[in-house]
Amino acid sequence: MTTERLVRIFAGAFVLASLALGAPASPLFASANFLWVTAFVGANLLQSGFTRLCPLEAILRRLGVASRQCE
Repeated sequence: MTTERLVRIFAGAFVLASLALGAPASPLFASANFLWVTAFVGANLLQSGFTRLCPLEAILRRLGVASRQCE
C-alpha cells in the first residue's frame, strides 16, 4: 500500500469518526467540538493539494511506506 492511499484512508476515517462523534443526530454523539477535527482534515487536504506538503505522508515515508512510483 502506498502513502497516497494511506493518506486517503486516514483522512476518510478521521472525517467519518469526527462526524459520528460531533453530529448531534448521531447515536455516537459526544461533543460538537469533534466537528473541528473534520474542518482540520479538510483544510489540511486543501493546502496539501496546493503545496504538496502533507504531514501524514512525511510520517509514513519515515516509517518506510513506499510512495507511488511513476508508471
